[in-house]
Amino acid sequence: MRRKIDIPRCEDCASRLCSIFNDLPEDELGKINHSKGGNLYKRGQNIFYEGTRPSGLYCINFGKVKIYKIDQSGKEQIVRLAKAGDVLGYRSLISGELYSSFAAPLEDSLICFIPRSVFFSLLQTNANLSMKIMKILSQDLKSAENRIANMAQKPVRERLAEALLILREFYGLEDDEATLGVALTREDLANVVGTATETVIRLLSEFREDKIIALKGRKIKILDHISLVKTANIFD
Repeated sequence: MRRKIDIPRCEDCASRLCSIFNDLPEDELGKINHSKGGNLYKRGQNIFYEGTRPSGLYCINFGKVKIYKIDQSGKEQIVRLAKAGDVLGYRSLISGELYSSFAAPLEDSLICFIPRSVFFSLLQTNANLSMKIMKILSQDLKSAENRIANMAQKPVRERLAEALLILREFYGLEDDEATLGVALTREDLANVVGTATETVIRLLSEFREDKIIALKGRKIKILDHISLVKTANIFD
């Protein structure tokens, strides 16, 4: 069950500085504060479900979230990852369609909720906010195109190496400047890469034997960044 907790005001939210709401004027922040809600979600709970109708916009105050689909065989495919400051469910909300995916936390996450009417009102009066949403939608399209190309052309070993690099860039590193800032289960990592869990476990062991990474439980430490880039077959 979702547990309601005190929701910080937008003006006091550190995550707002890296969100689409970072430069909203005080009166517009006040509209959000007056109407928003929020809940603490734990791993295993869903924030929204595929096939349901959106009634507002979700924004991550703290935590990490996966957006995923489930195929006909019941296998999960993670299509996007999100972090503090990111918004969720905007595409379906804007298009007026049902959610085409699920969203669930990877760890305890505080998620704020802005009602549809308030969000649409802000879009109508704030051109800068509208442009930011358009930019996010454009980036989503580019990411989807890249994912399709990678799935079709790259072997699993390269896709896994690239996934680790993406996680490094997206979630950053811990204080040792080597350990990924997110600890995914092997199943979640496999669902990011688009392969079987057993394959990810085997390839991670190979990366460890090659001294590219070190493993400690769910945590992955990158020992040789250059070799990981070469393995991913990435060229700038």
